[in-house]
Amino acid sequence: MTGVIILFIIHWYGSLFFQTFFHHRYASHAMFTMSRTWEKIFHVLAWFFQGSSYLSPYAYGVMHRMHHKYADTENDPHSPIFDKNLWNMMWNTRTYYNQVGTGEKVIEAKYIKGVPSWRSWDKFAGNNIIRLAWVLTYIGLYWLFDAPIWAYIVFIPMHALMSPLHGAIINWFSHKYGYRNYEVKDTSTNLMPIDWLMWGESLHNNHHKFGGRPNFAVKKFEFDPMYPCIQLMERLNIIQFKKGKLDTDYM
Repeated sequence: MTGVIILFIIHWYGSLFFQTFFHHRYASHAMFTMSRTWEKIFHVLAWFFQGSSYLSPYAYGVMHRMHHKYADTENDPHSPIFDKNLWNMMWNTRTYYNQVGTGEKVIEAKYIKGVPSWRSWDKFAGNNIIRLAWVLTYIGLYWLFDAPIWAYIVFIPMHALMSPLHGAIINWFSHKYGYRNYEVKDTSTNLMPIDWLMWGESLHNNHHKFGGRPNFAVKKFEFDPMYPCIQLMERLNIIQFKKGKLDTDYM
């Protein structure tokens, strides 16, 4: 059972790492720059760690920009105000995401500008056969670890839907519970001041106030664990911070 727990933790934090660093802070908000080579490397790494729930950075980036533009209005891709329950919100988010990915959803050019796009890779990584292969891989690993039946029932669905699960936690619970540092025009909240669970994503109210700020922590008692990772990658010249970038960009 120890092996199963370790596997789940690696998948949880590994998947979320790329979702917040690459999809959110880079693709959606362009908080820093990187070379095309590093973009492709992060596409592949995101697929490896997200597995069956791989998210297209392009579709995610465009959709998230629309979320900031229309937060908690009827045009928001995911809002607990207009979705009657968590599952309804997740389904509507999936529909919107697919429409952006296929081009069915018409988006203004300014919300697409600069979003990384590697459509041939997205087509491969998002193929249903590839997604099924990942789920079978998770099941095979659980079998190798001699996991009890209840672990398959509880954890395999979470592995299969890891990325949507992460999104649902923030887009539902961080618009309903927690505390607010800023009175913004939406219902965003901070779930926890030291975000040990979501790589800083639950400092959501801070992020909605300062959309282009790489560090989601604002108060002295808050801590965004992703920010030191971003600083390290900047020192290693993997990424470069954008001088003069406004905190309100892509709000």
